[in-house]
Amino acid sequence: MKKSTPVLSETDAAVEEAADVATEQVAEVPGGEAADVADEAAAADESDETATVAIDDPDEIAADTKRGSLFRRINWSRFAVFVFLPILTLLLGAGVGYEKWLESSARAAATARVESVQTAKDSTIAILSYRPDTVDKQLGDARNLLTGRFRDSYTQLTNEVVIPGAKQKQISSDAKVPASGSVSATANHAVALVFVDQTVVVGTGAPTDTASVVKVTMDKINNRWLISGFDPV
Repeated sequence: MKKSTPVLSETDAAVEEAADVATEQVAEVPGGEAADVADEAAAADESDETATVAIDDPDEIAADTKRGSLFRRINWSRFAVFVFLPILTLLLGAGVGYEKWLESSARAAATARVESVQTAKDSTIAILSYRPDTVDKQLGDARNLLTGRFRDSYTQLTNEVVIPGAKQKQISSDAKVPASGSVSATANHAVALVFVDQTVVVGTGAPTDTASVVKVTMDKINNRWLISGFDPV
């Protein structure tokens, strides 16, 4: 018995023919052009994907803008903390210190006013009052209440005129200060007005009364108020 050879149907033959034609066409592509074509197709796909990815999401842009604004606000906040706040603290401290200085100066001026007026009153009485028998000691002690050029002028006047005349003519002087007031006063310098009633007796003669107003200038030296000027007004 003879073996029978399978007979291809018309459909199978057509498919097979088409496959052969495709194989021949691929084979006719010169030098690997087929692979290049495939690579180009893949690259094109990747470009499309990259382009798709490169398109920014509007929501992400808004989020980035918000983050940038927040970052700028945070930076300004840090700048305020590290720059403005220390300066503000310094200014507040300076203001408080200035107020305390003003208060201290006001208290010192008030104290100087009271002390200087009392000194002007007491010292005026001392430098204008004496007796013939004690004139040296009285006017010598009075010189210790003075300072500067006025002390020098007073010393010269008392040594050359007042003390010899008081001893020789038995002159006595009694001074009183019925009123006095401050013109100006700081911690170390003050000016006061002193109203003086002075009674002078020469020998056995009648008393002579004189009223005058004197501007007394004082300086505080070694914690003591001393007269540096004595000018009749």
